[in-house]
Amino acid sequence: MKITILIPAYNEQDNIAPLIQALDIAKSDMPDYQWEYLFVNDGSTDGTLSILEALHNERDDVAYVDLSRNFGKENAMLAGFDYATGDAMIIMDADLQDPPSVIKDMVLKWREGYDDVYARRKSRGRESWLRKQLSLTFYRILQGSTKIDILPNVGDFRLLDRKCIEAMRKLRESGRYTKGLFTYIGFRKTAVEFDRNDRTQGKSSFNFGKLFALAMEGITSYTTAPLRLATLVGVLVSLLAFIYMVYVFVKALLFGDPVAGYPTLMTVILFLGGVQLLTIGIIGEYLARVFNEVKQRPVYFVRDYKETKKQ
Repeated sequence: MKITILIPAYNEQDNIAPLIQALDIAKSDMPDYQWEYLFVNDGSTDGTLSILEALHNERDDVAYVDLSRNFGKENAMLAGFDYATGDAMIIMDADLQDPPSVIKDMVLKWREGYDDVYARRKSRGRESWLRKQLSLTFYRILQGSTKIDILPNVGDFRLLDRKCIEAMRKLRESGRYTKGLFTYIGFRKTAVEFDRNDRTQGKSSFNFGKLFALAMEGITSYTTAPLRLATLVGVLVSLLAFIYMVYVFVKALLFGDPVAGYPTLMTVILFLGGVQLLTIGIIGEYLARVFNEVKQRPVYFVRDYKETKKQ
């Protein structure tokens, strides 16, 4: 049986050699399997591609897909689904924060009959307090607003059976939130727990801006709760405005008080204007995703593909 290890790589030239070394150690305990190290070069601007070319020429188990530009990790993983040749596939990052030593536990669970073995973090490694809190808050929001079970403290590090790989290949949407898609496809799932390592080389390309964009993608891809919230806010504001209008009218009719003046008027106008702009923004986020999907453009383009040599 063959297992593909999928590794999306963007500017990871310093991490590839220690990663290969760690993977070789991990697979030495499982000699009964064939292995494929499938790298997806996501438009790297450093020496990542040159290193992958050299590895492919030196070894029989290294394959790589070279994308025509940087399409983002979500789309790079889809390329990996398309080109993986194994009976199962393990997705992991190139920075060794996902420890290869967990792979053996994943394979054992797979042999027990599970189709999706996901790695749950017991600790998140070296990460700022703000980033941890924002991440956990996002998962709580997403879990509370969708019918699909979103797994907290679970990333892309997991093992997928071939049937899961084929299911993921069929999901071709351009606005991708793969962590939600893993849950969407179903199949038998189980967890293995691990302590996430610190990144030892290079710098993560996921800054707060990219993480916020990914969070927006996740929310708008898997729930229409923001649209419902906008509707409820609109109804509530309209009701409050109507009650206030009746109050002002009755007060002026019975007591002859003048209608509230400039400060009250400006407060109401600014409040209603803010609610309207917020609602329009929410609708715009969904409309933008509809706009991108209806064009039906390919999710990625491949410049080169080198498969593993026959083992």
